[in-house]
Amino acid sequence: MVDQTGGAPMISVDIRKALGTFELNVQFQAPAGVTAVFGRSGTGKTSVIRAIAGLDRPDMGRIEIAGRVLFDQDINLPPHRRGIGVVFQDARLFPHLSVARNLTYGGRHDHDRIVELLGLGPLLTRYPAHLSGGEAQRVALGRALMSNPRILLLDEPLAALDATRKADVLPYLERLRDTVDVPMIYVSHAVSEVARLATTLVVLDAGHVVQSGPLEDVLSDPKSMRIVGVRDAGAVINAKVERHDDGDGLSVLAFDGGMISMPKVDRPVGTRMRLRVPAQDVILARLRPQQISARNVVAVRVTELDHGRGTGVAVGLRAGKTPLLARITKASLREMDLAVGDEIFAILKATAAAPENIGQGRG
Repeated sequence: MVDQTGGAPMISVDIRKALGTFELNVQFQAPAGVTAVFGRSGTGKTSVIRAIAGLDRPDMGRIEIAGRVLFDQDINLPPHRRGIGVVFQDARLFPHLSVARNLTYGGRHDHDRIVELLGLGPLLTRYPAHLSGGEAQRVALGRALMSNPRILLLDEPLAALDATRKADVLPYLERLRDTVDVPMIYVSHAVSEVARLATTLVVLDAGHVVQSGPLEDVLSDPKSMRIVGVRDAGAVINAKVERHDDGDGLSVLAFDGGMISMPKVDRPVGTRMRLRVPAQDVILARLRPQQISARNVVAVRVTELDHGRGTGVAVGLRAGKTPLLARITKASLREMDLAVGDEIFAILKATAAAPENIGQGRG
């Protein structure tokens, strides 16, 4: 298990609960920021959120937020005393109230700032029936924040939206992460969402925590491929816009391990970005390739080899201080004669990066 969250824990969860034939047994700690609880359907993600919110009582354990105990053997604060804002998959707005009145139903804390951050000004006079799914979720976020919560819980808030609406809402969530001093627990089964938003990642499988720690470390851990899946496994690179090559339609990003060219981003030079690089989009070479179409060749060191159940091998890499992840066949491993500690080259297909894999970085 990875457990390298670092810093004083803002969130501490240690709960057990029998759910029919399913047993939830979850322990994790996380600092301030966005803690993503990730896992496939049926792994217990929503049960964790409901326990933290006070909607379900664990059989035993302890829940503590910022030093305040919400639940233990002798304490079980009711939901309205926990100081928690909750946003569900469906916005749950009051249909008979305007957006303005929905927002202020639970309070008016930081009203004007929240309206501006979430772009809600043009929506204030509308009613929920006349909102898109993405607009409704932004209103639900605003309403939760105006109650002045100690922590915000988001349970699959984008799961009901199509790709276009998700793309509309994600930048607002990134903005909240970077500008609002409210810790968040974000439940999702979508790796692309988690990679763009989270600072800490908790991975559940069959009701248990199998990995937890800083997002970059967990996603790049070769063992994560067994839970995340071959198609979704990959690493996150934190980088800064170095320059734009307008003629080629590319932006060049600088990170600890070198430079990356990618489709042009509409961001000023100096902007911090996040780029998710799927493991299947990383090719390995013993020698630096010459005269190839791929623009991103990075010197890396092999840090770990994890042999999966099938024909593949997950290869942990490090470019400078940045962890990366690749997947190759066992045949390729034999032919390349790779071992931990080897200095090799990684070819990153970042110029084909999908929009959902490109996000706003922190700082």
